[in-house]
Amino acid sequence: MKNLIKEYRERQGLSQGKLADLCEVSRQTINAIENDKYDPSLQLAFDLARILDVRVDELFLDERKGKQ
Repeated sequence: MKNLIKEYRERQGLSQGKLADLCEVSRQTINAIENDKYDPSLQLAFDLARILDVRVDELFLDERKGKQ
């Protein structure tokens, strides 16, 4: 699953560390999510969307969409 967290985070001028603090996770967790090495829990996905002021479906893109 592709995500746009880095793009939205940078638009808001947040570092990975600051976003991690706001989400109550480690900076390494944010880094892993941004680099598609870890899929966040549903709760964390909603927290990220709330903090970045976007909808969850704007942050996470289904790369399978259109494929059968």
